[in-house]
Amino acid sequence: MFAEQTTPNIRHDWTKEETLILLQKPFNDLVYTAQQVHRQNFDPNKVQLSTLMNIKTGGCPEDCAYCPQSAHYKTGVEAEKLTTIEEVISQAETAKNKGATRFCMGAAWRQPKQRDLEMVIPMVKAVKKMELETCLTLGMLSLEQAKQLKASGLDYYNHNIDTSPEYYSKIISTRDYEERLTTLKHVRNAGINVCCGGIVGMGETQKDRAGFLLTLANMPNHPESVPINMLVKVEGTPLDDTKETDPIEFIRIIAAARIMMPKSYIRLSAGRNNMSDETQALCYLTGANSIFYGEKLLTTNNPQLTEDRLLLKRLGIQPNKN
Repeated sequence: MFAEQTTPNIRHDWTKEETLILLQKPFNDLVYTAQQVHRQNFDPNKVQLSTLMNIKTGGCPEDCAYCPQSAHYKTGVEAEKLTTIEEVISQAETAKNKGATRFCMGAAWRQPKQRDLEMVIPMVKAVKKMELETCLTLGMLSLEQAKQLKASGLDYYNHNIDTSPEYYSKIISTRDYEERLTTLKHVRNAGINVCCGGIVGMGETQKDRAGFLLTLANMPNHPESVPINMLVKVEGTPLDDTKETDPIEFIRIIAAARIMMPKSYIRLSAGRNNMSDETQALCYLTGANSIFYGEKLLTTNNPQLTEDRLLLKRLGIQPNKN
């Protein structure tokens, strides 16, 4: 059974039963516990701002059912070549001037080839020189590739597990769950910080959501960043007609993630464009302390900068200056 406590020790031995009990707690009790844990580990009125740039759009050979960049679906997203280093520098400068402390670059690849890495590494070095934290998401990595990226100055690597091990095959068939975990091990063994989360609202059950959280919380080291996405339904993808996500259930995931991974940054990621201010405020209350800040998340819309600034001001939340 889940022990009632407001300041749990960092654990890596959660059970499915405990996690389900946590997700099913009365909402007020869950929020209270999550807020207590959050205050013990972070300033409750600070949020870390990251900006995500798509450096290579579309044409991905994977069949992730949620993704408009998959070559398997007709979503209107065309395959494009890798962007230039000049454009990366320009967008990173803009992001920094608007308050972002981390700059993330994403490419629609299954796994980068060596020639791909040789073009991306100068981008990492250029962003690093601007005194921004650097992050990449390029698909699967070998250990040698992870070591090359570490040597280039990469701070974070994002590779999401997306959902539970049991539900994964219903979302993706071109890559298995173990391949995801293997890449995360390579990233960790290379000494790069791990950014790993998933998506809520893909038709999964509460048991699947528990399994998703369990996988993250029982890793030998918790991910330093845990992005929690609300599904953005895109016409042309298999999940276009999925039932809308209940905001209360989404907030429960944020709260449980905070309790189970006390020292991780819990990031509100895709889907914020469809969230009310009140939903976002409750996410911050229950432990979310990082957001993607900008007008686009790869190919989907994100709240406008002015909207984010206004909401954060109304809540009395300040950007974390690192």
